[in-house]
Parts: sequence; C-alpha cells; structure tokens
Amino acid sequence: MTRTGWGIAAGLALALGGCGGSTDRAAPPVTIAAPKPAPPPAPDYGPVLAPDGRCTGPAPTAAAAIEPGIGECELVRLKGRPPTDVLVGESGRGKREVQVLYAEPGGKELYFFVDNKLDRTVK
Repeated sequence: MTRTGWGIAAGLALALGGCGGSTDRAAPPVTIAAPKPAPPPAPDYGPVLAPDGRCTGPAPTAAAAIEPGIGECELVRLKGRPPTDVLVGESGRGKREVQVLYAEPGGKELYFFVDNKLDRTVK
C-alpha cells in the first residue's frame, strides 16, 4: 500500500471507529406513534343542492309547503324551478350552511339552510 493509501485507510478507521458496537452507550429509545383515529363519517344529509342549483339526488315529496325544517331539494321541488343562485358553505362548527336565492317578480327571497333543514327565510 502506498503512503497515501495508508493515510486514507487510517482516516477511515478513525472516522468509523465510533460506529463500532461500543457497549457503554445505550441505543436511543425508539418512539412509535400511536395510530391516528379514523375521521368521523361524513354526515348523510340526503339529497342536497350543489352550487349549480341541481339536487344531488331525487327530491323527497314529503313537504307540502315551504316551512322551517324542509330540505333544500324540497324547496326547489315546491318552487317548481331552479334557484337564481346557491351559496354552499360550512360554519365554524362543521355544519353545512346553504343560502338559496330566488329572484321573484315582487322581490328577492332568500332561504337559509343548516344541515339540509330550512332555518329561516328573508323576503
């Protein structure tokens, strides 16, 4: 081996010397994270309005009048035509909030839904 070869070998031996199986040091503890819980299932609101004003499924036929508690698609069925505008969002508490606007000849009607139930109306 050449002088340079011995120098490299010695340098490697010194560098790797601390990596040997020294028994005076304990291995660092292994931390295993607990599995994350599965997210809660998405609520099933039944058929609801999409942002384009279409129902995501067949509208229930139980409601006979526009009154608090009816669903979004029931409103559209009772009105007999698609809404002028729909705003779909979520409250800070994780509730689905929807505002449905109908521009009527006599003025605007705004319907507020929380979790697919009519909460209030502004005419």
